[in-house]
Amino acid sequence: MGHEMSDRADTITITGNVATPPELKRTPNGVAITTFRVASGQRRYDREAGAWVDSGTNWYTVSVFRALADHAHRSLRKGDRVILTGRLRLRDWENGTRRGTAIEIDADAIGHDLRWGTTTFVKAAQNATTDPATGWSPTSDEDAWAAPGVDATPTDRASEGPEPVLVGAGSLDTTTTDVDETPF
Repeated sequence: MGHEMSDRADTITITGNVATPPELKRTPNGVAITTFRVASGQRRYDREAGAWVDSGTNWYTVSVFRALADHAHRSLRKGDRVILTGRLRLRDWENGTRRGTAIEIDADAIGHDLRWGTTTFVKAAQNATTDPATGWSPTSDEDAWAAPGVDATPTDRASEGPEPVLVGAGSLDTTTTDVDETPF
């Protein structure tokens, strides 16, 4: 029985720091692509030392496309702590004298990691919510925040308390604070 190849890539979710300034480029047909590197430091508890110690860093090249690329480029800065999820791709490379494997992620979603700071969400204008890949755009009858299959009918919020702060891509103000390196 032969091994069947799948055209589906593995999905991965990581947290890490944006390690390079995000670069925005456009394809000849106008599709936005933003790329940057993320360093995801690994830590473990050393029982003998009684402390958390660094045990290596994984490096990923991250690519984001279309509206998410524009939002990421406007929102992310080198050094920002992020959480992202996307499709993992491993690509072998060789430059004559050296060879290796590049670890790349095509991100489906990305945002700031709120363990390390705060962010303010600014919703994109409705005409900017059209996804060129799917052509989906909310109409006057649809709520842009509703997930497929979820009733978007407004609810009585008078008894719910304060509005939640939504986190995502878009223009934002980032407040950084001095945080202990060990978030545990």
